Amino acid sequence: MTLTQQIITIGLCVLGTMATRFLPFLVFSDKKPTPKFILYLGKALPSAIFGMLVIYCLKNVTITGGSHGLPELIAISVTVGLHLWRRQMLLSIAGGTVCYMLLLQLGFSGL
Repeated sequence: MTLTQQIITIGLCVLGTMATRFLPFLVFSDKKPTPKFILYLGKALPSAIFGMLVIYCLKNVTITGGSHGLPELIAISVTVGLHLWRRQMLLSIAGGTVCYMLLLQLGFSGL
């Protein structure tokens, strides 16, 4: 990429990011109530996205071969346990990720 292309690309990324940050405040004013559909999306989408991410992360796990999905199951259990214990999203995500990476590094993936 040339310098001009890099500047244009960065500018478009900044513009896109700023538009997504400020557009909701412009579209939904304080004077009118938020539409019920938007409130529903605010409640339903986080769970749906989390479910989609879990399915995406587990799509290549083979139960019939290798470690039989045991590292993934252990890491998910650690994540759920940490979340139920502390209710802190970052701790849950980091703990589960560290657990999974340690299991892989310790050679648990090819048993």
